[in-house]
Amino acid sequence: MADSSFDIVSKVERQEVDNALNQAAKEISQRYDFKGVGASISWSGEKILMEANSEDRVNAVLDVFQSKLIKRGISLKALDAGEPQLSGKEYKLFAEIKEGISQDNAKKVAKLIRDEGPKGVKAQVQGEELRVSSKSRDDLQTVIALLKGQDFDFAVQFVNYR
Repeated sequence: MADSSFDIVSKVERQEVDNALNQAAKEISQRYDFKGVGASISWSGEKILMEANSEDRVNAVLDVFQSKLIKRGISLKALDAGEPQLSGKEYKLFAEIKEGISQDNAKKVAKLIRDEGPKGVKAQVQGEELRVSSKSRDDLQTVIALLKGQDFDFAVQFVNYR
C-alpha cells in the first residue's frame, strides 16, 4: 500500500485579506472617533498602508483591521505590522502579509515531528512547504494534533491530505 501524506503550508487567501481591508476601510470612514483625523487604510503595492494624524489613531486603525482579519479566519501570525512612523504631519504604518515557511522554520517543524511524532513518519522540506508522509493515516492524524498544539511564530495550514 502507498504512503499517505499531507502538506504543511503557510498561505493566506489574498481575497479574504482584501475583503477584511475593505471592511476596515468602511468602518473607519463611518466611525465617529475617526472623523477628522485623516484615518485611512489601503493597499500600497504588496504592503498595507495605514495613516492617521496621531500614533494612537494609526494603532486604532491597525486594531480595526486585525479584528476584521480574525472574523475572516486569517491568523494574525500572517500579519507583520511595523512601527508607526511620522511622515510630515501624518503617522504611517506599513503591514505585510507573510506567506511561506522559511527554511529554518521548516527544519524546526521537521525536527519536532522526528523527535515527538510517531515512528515511521517522514517529513521533507519542499520549497516553502513541508510534506509529511507515513504508511498509517492514524500517525498522520497524530502529527496534525501535535502541530496544532504547538505555538509557532507563523500560521500553519494542512492541505493535500491523502
